[in-house]
Amino acid sequence: MRSSARIVATSAMLTVVLAVVVVASAAIGPVPLDYVVVGKVLLNAVAVPAGVGTTERTLRLAGIAISAPTPTVEFAPLFDFAVPETARTIVVTLRLPRIALGAVVGFALSTAGVVMQGFFRNPMADPSIIGVSSGAAVGAVATIALPFALPLAPQLALPAAAFLGAIGAAFGVYLLATEEGRTPVATLLLAGVAVQTFLGAVVSFLLLQSGESLRRAVYWLMGHLHLASWADVAMVLPVTLVGFGVLLAYARDLNVLLLGEEDAHALGVEVERTKRLLLGVASVMTGAAVAVTGVIGFVGLVVPHVVRLLVGPNHRILLPTSALAGATFLVATDTLARSGPAELPVGIVTAFLGAPFFLYLLRTREVHAL
Repeated sequence: MRSSARIVATSAMLTVVLAVVVVASAAIGPVPLDYVVVGKVLLNAVAVPAGVGTTERTLRLAGIAISAPTPTVEFAPLFDFAVPETARTIVVTLRLPRIALGAVVGFALSTAGVVMQGFFRNPMADPSIIGVSSGAAVGAVATIALPFALPLAPQLALPAAAFLGAIGAAFGVYLLATEEGRTPVATLLLAGVAVQTFLGAVVSFLLLQSGESLRRAVYWLMGHLHLASWADVAMVLPVTLVGFGVLLAYARDLNVLLLGEEDAHALGVEVERTKRLLLGVASVMTGAAVAVTGVIGFVGLVVPHVVRLLVGPNHRILLPTSALAGATFLVATDTLARSGPAELPVGIVTAFLGAPFFLYLLRTREVHAL
């Protein structure tokens, strides 16, 4: 099968699996719903652009209120199935934002994991390897524990601090590992380990200072999708889609980098520029995801590793399939996390399931550099 046909076939199969998991997840909860009803509610939510209109919006510039027409896109639903209003409210307002956020975050973390494993040519690499998750943890816990706040709305302050911490850590690791315009992979890895250790100590210190906020800080560090909203999805989705598009455009260069930097340079790849771009995009995607949900481990490690065993190392295929598999995995694990007698942070469930399975792979399959 040609590469393009294989991408389409595999991606279509994984999309169907994701759709089935989404329907099942939306039906499961304290108030169980019929799967057919859930399917109708989800289909009713599908809409297409039907036209462009304008609405008057008031803007304030230098204290002066100015009314200006703002273009708006009008949408028309494709379906109009009759469904109970209670079921529609439960699915659209309560469960679907959480499912959508889980899918987007799983998509982002798995995509970043593919890049990190290919970049370091090591299936043990994951998005946190250059300190992104640790930097986000410092930003978030500092916002919770210390008496300061960013000049933003309360619901945006913590995600913004976590995102800035994530990007700052990744940028710092890159600067530490770069010498005379070159960034050796081995030096980058060691710098990442050192920075992660240091930032872990900073987080521990901040937790000691958190007082009554300790529970909230620890809960954030566990990783969760609790109280997810459409605003959270809107913050992460654009970054994820743009980043994925850029990485997919560089899939060929990522394939060539697996041969080694000298061979990649001989084949026309601008090695250092490509490395900067890959690291930057993967870090931004990871930072955006972690900023909203907290630290969710093993998604960016286990999912790309398993998918690589199934479809091979070609990043043209590996990137989209891992992204869809990551979205499916996180939605499924979050459904499991909220289905017990007491709701668990999804980060606990991903670690509980991911760690033993990964150890099983290590014991049954030979692990080597890519």
